[in-house]
Amino acid sequence: MPTHYDLLITNGVCVLPWGETVARIGVINGRIATLEADATDTADTVLDARNLHVLPGLIDPHVHLRDPGDASVESIPTGTKAAVLGGLTAVFDMPNTNPAITKAGALEWKQNYIPGHAYCDLGIYIGATKQNVDELAALEAGDGVCAIKVFAGSTTGDLLVEDDETIERVMRGGRRRIAFHSEDEYRLNARKPAFSTGMPYASHMEWRDAECAALGTRRIMALARKTNRPAHIVHVSTAEEFDYLRDFKDITTCEVLLNHLTQIAPECYERLGGYAVMNPPIRDQRHYDAAWAAVRSGVVDNVGSDHAPHSRAAKERPWPETAAGLTGVQTLVPIMLDHVNAGRLSLGRMVDLMAAGPARIFGALRKGRIAVGYDADFSIVDLRRTRTIENDWIVTPAGWTPFAGMRVQGWPQVTVVRGHIVMRDDAVQGAPVGRMVRFRS
Repeated sequence: MPTHYDLLITNGVCVLPWGETVARIGVINGRIATLEADATDTADTVLDARNLHVLPGLIDPHVHLRDPGDASVESIPTGTKAAVLGGLTAVFDMPNTNPAITKAGALEWKQNYIPGHAYCDLGIYIGATKQNVDELAALEAGDGVCAIKVFAGSTTGDLLVEDDETIERVMRGGRRRIAFHSEDEYRLNARKPAFSTGMPYASHMEWRDAECAALGTRRIMALARKTNRPAHIVHVSTAEEFDYLRDFKDITTCEVLLNHLTQIAPECYERLGGYAVMNPPIRDQRHYDAAWAAVRSGVVDNVGSDHAPHSRAAKERPWPETAAGLTGVQTLVPIMLDHVNAGRLSLGRMVDLMAAGPARIFGALRKGRIAVGYDADFSIVDLRRTRTIENDWIVTPAGWTPFAGMRVQGWPQVTVVRGHIVMRDDAVQGAPVGRMVRFRS
């Protein structure tokens, strides 16, 4: 007797954990029920993916949706709409909002706000401060919490934990993975007097130099060994860090950003000015080459965007007053597909970095692969389609992308979140269906 599915995906080349094949994916109640639906089976919705690739739902584990905060720059509704337009099915949101997600009340607000406002699924970071160390173990057990975030280098508000003693206290409480922005605050402060307002934007990479990042990462690795607490180094940007981290894969995972795989200094600063300023900085050819070598060797565990929008006015201030941070959640998938087409990595490796990798690092349940019993999350892409990225495609209220004018090959066509078609042919479909990602306890 034929089976009836909520959604049936046919004719697409599916990237499964064991290889690529044309599968007939049947979905019931938001989960994958079969990869071998019969030709006689029926469905409420049949999605013909002929000439397309069906990827497991791609995840951006490093975004700043600014909510609560300034909705004129970004919010959970606008940021997750950007995510699904860009082919993502889940994003993990950083805690440096206003107010920051560092206390039970702020976490509860976010947990309650996500349903009905998010277009894709969300994970939530808890921010560590010098004041909430003793509360982190309880906070990290909350629904939807993916990790603790430690800013060991300067950021906003009181989200700075720069000293080894407090970092060690954070690492000795709780069990969940801790994500580190590991630039060394002491070196940053020591070097700051050498720079002044109005210097070239490229001064940003000179101030926050490679040693700032490498020194911070070495300190974190020593504490990870000492405490045996799993660490995750976000936005690794230097050749020295990639080389060093290969000896710590038993205790540490690491991320590279799309920007560090795509843009090269000093050209980016000359062309983009303040729209190239981010932390850690975009660096020169040597570090760019090292980042790709780390992707190819397996040292890198995931790719993220570090989507951190600011208003145009904030980006156009003289350096160093210009706001550090770039938009990226909507452009992550198209540009990574372009890298695939350029031969810099395989499609399978991209899926490993953007689906299986984030799910493994953070313990996301039923995410990261196309397999029976997993959430029916799919990023369906056209590897042959070429398109130019333009500012008018960007739905983030800030309204700009550092990749405006870039022509790419490879484009997201359909985004499916737990069986719901949330984006098709550049149009968001229906009301927000996102909910909190569930993580291994």
